[in-house]
Amino acid sequence: MSNQDPISTNDRRSEFNYNKINQHVTSLFGPSDDEDDNEQVSRSPFILTGLPPEPQEGNIEYKLKLVDPNPFRLEHLITQMNWRLQEGQGEALYEIGVEDCGTLSGVSSEELEASLATLKKMADRLGASITILHERKLENDRHIVEVLVRKVPDDQYFIDLRVAVLGTVDSGKSSLVGVCTHGELDNGRGRARLNLFRHLHEIQTGRTSSITHEILGFNNLGQSIDYGCCRTANEICNRSTKIITFIDLAGHTKYMKTTLFGLAAHAADFAMLCVDAPSSVVDTTREHFSYARTLDVPVFVVINKIDLCSKTSIQQTITCLTYLLKHGNGSTHLLPYVVQTEEDLVKSADMFVEKTICPIFAVSCVTGENIDLLKKFLNILSPRLSTKDQERLALLPVEYRIDEIYRNNESGAAVVGGTLRSGLIREGESYLVGPLLDGTFLPVKVTTIHRYRVPRRIVRAGQAASLSLLHIGGSRLRKGMVLVSSSSNPEACFEFVAEIYLTMHHTNTPIRKGFETTVQIENIRQTALIIEMDEEELHANKQAIVTFRFRNRCEYVLKGSRLIFRSGQQTKGSGRVLKVLPQLAQ
Repeated sequence: MSNQDPISTNDRRSEFNYNKINQHVTSLFGPSDDEDDNEQVSRSPFILTGLPPEPQEGNIEYKLKLVDPNPFRLEHLITQMNWRLQEGQGEALYEIGVEDCGTLSGVSSEELEASLATLKKMADRLGASITILHERKLENDRHIVEVLVRKVPDDQYFIDLRVAVLGTVDSGKSSLVGVCTHGELDNGRGRARLNLFRHLHEIQTGRTSSITHEILGFNNLGQSIDYGCCRTANEICNRSTKIITFIDLAGHTKYMKTTLFGLAAHAADFAMLCVDAPSSVVDTTREHFSYARTLDVPVFVVINKIDLCSKTSIQQTITCLTYLLKHGNGSTHLLPYVVQTEEDLVKSADMFVEKTICPIFAVSCVTGENIDLLKKFLNILSPRLSTKDQERLALLPVEYRIDEIYRNNESGAAVVGGTLRSGLIREGESYLVGPLLDGTFLPVKVTTIHRYRVPRRIVRAGQAASLSLLHIGGSRLRKGMVLVSSSSNPEACFEFVAEIYLTMHHTNTPIRKGFETTVQIENIRQTALIIEMDEEELHANKQAIVTFRFRNRCEYVLKGSRLIFRSGQQTKGSGRVLKVLPQLAQ
C-alpha cells in the first residue's frame, strides 16, 4: 500500500509546508535536482546557517538575551513562558542567542550566565525546571544555547507519549526497544529483545507476534529512567516527569492484521519506523509507512544495525528512504532530515510535530552508536495535542475504545484496557458499554482506574488506561466495544457509507458489489461486504463511494473515522466514513 487517503484534510497544508521548506533550502544552497537518483540528503541546513523565523504559535521561543530584566519585563516574560508551556503540553524550548528572525547572533559568556539565571528565575516562579540541551560556540567566541523548560501540568503526574514501533521482520524493533528501556546493549544475538517477548514461540523464533508495551521515563533534568535503575514500572513513573510508551508491533507479513490493529486501536502519537540497514527498504517497510501516514500518525525513521554496514550502504538506504518520503504517499511529501548531532535535535523535533519533515536516525544496538541521540529526541518531543485540543476534547461526551479484555476472578469484575478518545472518566461513575450482539448498551460502573499499573482517580482524553467494570461479566465483552456516557444515547450500526481509495488490487476482476474485505476502523476489525457503489467497477488507484455492511455483528462507528481495508496481499485501500446508517429495528 503506497498511497495515503486522498480525502485527508492535511494534504494541502502539508504540500504548502513542503514547498516552503524547499524554497528556504534553495535560498541557502541553490536549486536541487530531484531527478538525480544519487542525490545527497543535506544534514541540518537550518542549524548550520540560521533558524526559520520564530513561530507565533507553538512551544519554541527565541531570545537574544535575558539580562537583568526590570520587574515589569520579568512578569511579561513569565506570562510568555507559561503560554509556551501550555502550547507544548508542559514543555517549551528556548533558543538563547537567537534573534526573532532566526539569525544566530550569540551572546557573550557573561550575558549567557545572566540569561540562564533569569530563565531559571522564570521557571521557578512557574514550578518548572530547565535543562540545557546543547551549547554551541560561534566563531566570535559568542554562545548559543538550547534550553528545555518542563512543567508537569497540575492535573497530571507526568507527560506521556505513545510511540508505535513499525518495520519489517528482523529489523531489530524489539532489540531497539529493549536497549532503550533496559539500559543495556544487545550482544548481537538478540539478548535485549528477550524482556519484551510474551510467548514461548516468540522466544524460540525471535519474532514478535503480539502487541507489547514497554515504557521509558525522563526526569526533569532530561535523564533517562529505565529498568536499568528501577525494578518496576511504578518506580519509573514515580521518578519521571515524562513517559514514553513503546508499542512494539509485529513485522512478519502473516501478523499484519495484528500490526494494523495495534497501530489503529492504540492511538499512537508517533510512529518509529525501523529499517534494517543490511536489507534497506523492503515492501513491508513501505506498507507500514503507508498505514501510518493513512492514519495521520507522524513517522520518524531509525536505520538499525549500522554496525553491519559500510557508510556507503547506509547512504544508499537513506537515498531509498528519500524516494519513499517524497514519492511514496500520493500528494503528501516529507523532507528527509538526517539527525547526526545534538545540534540537529531541536529543529527536527519541532518540524516533525508539524509533519513537514521526517527525522532519520542511524543507530546500532550492539555498539550503542546514536542511541543516546535517539533518547534525547524522544525527551524533547512535544505532545501532538495542544492545550486547546485537550480542552475541546474534555468537553465532549466520553468515548473510550476497548482494545484489550482481562478478567479479575477475585472481585468478579471485568477489567478492560483501552484509550480515551474524548471526555473524562472518573472513578466511581457509571457509563454504558457495548454494543452487544443485539446492538444494545449495558450500564456499568467504573470501580478502579490504573495507568502504567499505578492507581488513578481520573482519565483524560488521549490517555490510555485500564478500567475495572462492575455489573458485567468479562465473557460478554470483546475488543472493538466502547464505553460511552450514560446520556449520549449511542446507536450501533450494521451499515455505513465511506469514500474509499483502492491502492492495490492484484486480481483480474475489478471490485464490484458483493466484494468482501476486512475493515479496520480504530479498534474495530471485522469482515464487511460492499452492498452499494456509485461506480459499476473499481480499479486500482481509483476512488469511489461505497456502502459497507458488517458481516458478523453491529459496531459503534462514528462519522469521519478513518478506515483501512485489505484482503490478504491482493487488495489494499483506505478511506473515511461519510455516513453511519443506524441499525434497523428487528
